[in-house]
Amino acid sequence: MAGTRAAIRYAKAVLSLATDKQSAEAVNGDMQTIAKAISDNKELSNTLKSEIVKADVKKAILLEVFSNSNPITKQLFNVLMDNKRIELVESVAIKYSELYDIQNGKEKVVVTSAVPMTEDIEMKVLAKIKKLTNKAVTVENVIDESILGGFILRVGDVQYNASIANKLDKLKREFTLN
Repeated sequence: MAGTRAAIRYAKAVLSLATDKQSAEAVNGDMQTIAKAISDNKELSNTLKSEIVKADVKKAILLEVFSNSNPITKQLFNVLMDNKRIELVESVAIKYSELYDIQNGKEKVVVTSAVPMTEDIEMKVLAKIKKLTNKAVTVENVIDESILGGFILRVGDVQYNASIANKLDKLKREFTLN
C-alpha cells in the first residue's frame, strides 16, 4: 500500500515536470515502454525487485535498457535511486500513464466477461460509453469465467454488474432472507 502511494506521488511529480517542459507525451511513451518491458521480462522484473542487486547496478541496467528515453525519464531513475525506491519504477510508470490519460481526458473502461468480446460487441460498448461520457475511451476486456455470463463494466470508480453470477447471488440472498 505504501509503495502504491509513493508510486503515485512520484508519477504526479514527473507528470508535473514533464507538462511544464512540454514533454508529457514523450515521457508517457517512455513510461508505457518501461511498464511493458518490465512486465514482459521476468528477469528484469526480478532484478529490479532483488535486495541482493545493488541500486547503482539497477540504475545502470535501466539506463542501458532505456537509453533512448527522455531526459526527464532518466532523471526519474536518478531520483528513485537516490531515495532507495528504484524497485518502484514499474509502478511509477503505470501510474504516470494513468494520470496522463486522466489529464488528457481519456478514460479506460474495463469490461469483464466470461468469454472474449467480439469486435462487434466491443464497438457497441464503445459507442454506448461515448454517449455516457464525453471522454475518449479505450476498452480493456478481462476474461473471468467465474461470472458465468453477462458482463461487469467498470468506468473509473463506477461499476455496473450485469453478470449471471451476480444475479444468482442476489436470488440466493432473497431466498435466505425468507
